Amino acid sequence: MASKEEQKYRSWVEVDLDNFSKNWDEVKRLVGPSVKILQAVKADAYGHGAIEISNIALQNGAAYLGIANADEGIQLRVSGITAPILILSPSSESEISDIIKYDLIPSVSDLPFARLLQDRYLKANRRAPIHIEVDTGMGRGGTMCEEAFEMIREILTLPNIVIEGIFTHLAVSETVNDHNEAQWQRFKALLDKLTQEGISIPLKHMSNSGAILNYPKMHLDMVRPGIMTYGIYPSGETAGKATLAPVMSFKTRIVLIKEFPEGAGIGYGRSYITDRPMRIATLPVGYGDGYGLILSNQGEVLIRGKRARIVGRISMDMCTVDVSHISDCEVGDEAVLLGSQGDESISANDIAGRVNTISYEILCALGKRAPRVFLHKGRADIIEPRLRRVFIPDEEKSIARMDNIIRRCFQTRAKDVEFGDAIYYEMFETLFGKDDRQLELRTNFRYDIKVADFPEREGLPKNIAKDYFKLTTHIEYIKIIRDPVFMIGCARNNEQLAALFEDKQCEYRLLLNQAEDFVVDRDFNIKGIRIDDHDVPIIRAENTNRGYEVWCGGKTLKDKLNRPVKLEIEIVSRKLKINNFFPVYLVYPTRGIQLSFDYEGTKMKNVREISFFAGKHPQPVITKERGKSIHLKLNDGEWIFPTSGVTFVWDL
Repeated sequence: MASKEEQKYRSWVEVDLDNFSKNWDEVKRLVGPSVKILQAVKADAYGHGAIEISNIALQNGAAYLGIANADEGIQLRVSGITAPILILSPSSESEISDIIKYDLIPSVSDLPFARLLQDRYLKANRRAPIHIEVDTGMGRGGTMCEEAFEMIREILTLPNIVIEGIFTHLAVSETVNDHNEAQWQRFKALLDKLTQEGISIPLKHMSNSGAILNYPKMHLDMVRPGIMTYGIYPSGETAGKATLAPVMSFKTRIVLIKEFPEGAGIGYGRSYITDRPMRIATLPVGYGDGYGLILSNQGEVLIRGKRARIVGRISMDMCTVDVSHISDCEVGDEAVLLGSQGDESISANDIAGRVNTISYEILCALGKRAPRVFLHKGRADIIEPRLRRVFIPDEEKSIARMDNIIRRCFQTRAKDVEFGDAIYYEMFETLFGKDDRQLELRTNFRYDIKVADFPEREGLPKNIAKDYFKLTTHIEYIKIIRDPVFMIGCARNNEQLAALFEDKQCEYRLLLNQAEDFVVDRDFNIKGIRIDDHDVPIIRAENTNRGYEVWCGGKTLKDKLNRPVKLEIEIVSRKLKINNFFPVYLVYPTRGIQLSFDYEGTKMKNVREISFFAGKHPQPVITKERGKSIHLKLNDGEWIFPTSGVTFVWDL
């Protein structure tokens, strides 16, 4: 049965992100844990939707994203993706400014372009990475293999360029043959020479999907899968070497059924004449949707689990199929042009074989103007459908233009310019703050507060201990980390707290207004920091003009970047008893929360919570145990927005 989203459209493309993740599991199985993976997302991720595919690939562990030009990189950057993005094709001089602005990694195939990059990086005060492309037999991009060593030596003298990677591309990787072996030997000889000369390049890569399946020895430091992650085997020869599931389906609905007598012409040019009385169905799909004219009188679709032949010439917006043998089909029935229905299926390779092309072209072309419906975790309503279109750089690279469109939408929705502006500015200030703040999302947020009297064994003088509670807080949540080093801050006043909020490396900050005898580096004690259940080292702790800063992390976290991790922080401090409240604020969009306030064993009285949660379901479930604790919970499917929080208040 079609989902509610699908029922909105006359034709649509389904992108099964669950199958995409299964294909990723196969790639990881084939290359092993020590090999990095670059996900090819050029050409709108082969027609599947570059933004959505990139996000799922990164969640699955992608180290890099591969694109064809700077405009494709801009599209990913303005969508919020911060992972390394490599331009796999040679770039033009006009793209350099965008390469710098949007932190893209160019591939370099010639020395003049490297010198242009050096000049522009120098002016921008940037030192940035590149990858060297070497032509070992592809005959397309890349410097000639015989000239590569001298070019690399020259580029190494350019102070603002870092050679991060070197790669080549196989011409016929989908089959096992001597040419691939010759390319491998040329590339390996170059790599060996670089090593002999003491030149170290961290990332060496040459394997696309075909080579991943056919040539394990060529995996090197990184592989670049594309077509196989979308569920298509590069060739029949590779079909038995992995278990892949198609990711894309293209579907439409019958909009008209008519009965024709023998001798009737169907479509432009009357290229099909009925040879008997026939039942013909019209589908609202044509070459304007990427269903090519060449499929006229030879394509097939699936209706009610049966194959139906395209008859007549395919038009720009329509095509016609013979449904004489499907007597029970009717207007509104689903028709599958690519994908499965019942026991039948039509693959991209099937279509490509009919028209003497390759599956890549079919995927990139099909459903050009159809919305993409993304299936994730078995549901079609987790990720918003998206209209697929060619990316127009100036339309999306201008953040100001995007903001203006959103602001006008709020004005229209509120039916009042001033009120719409108020909503817009409040929302954007809350979510983004200054222009350079990265929007963060957190899930499974847990905050446990344990309040107790100070035990005598902790050595705090009685005249001080009697005025304080011992406060233990445990915070944990899941988020994507962007930096291997982060900071936890303790502010003494609101000015310091505001300064900590401006630091994008500040992961968590706490406001502790205390008496004069409070010594922050003694009484604010971080007992533990863990990521994915592993301890994170503390690098340094220092008092600054914005409070007490504890810096954590290091090189061990580099493999955790740009993917979700569970972060845990435990802090022990002391709090004045007469300061009879404790606030917890949510400053990032958060999905799912558990808050607990445990005061058992203290002399607190009339303990209560004052809460406000902004979101679609703002009412938490509150559980109270008199004299012991208060618990608040919102389930994992409910989003809470910034400015939400709870304050625990008590009497003594």
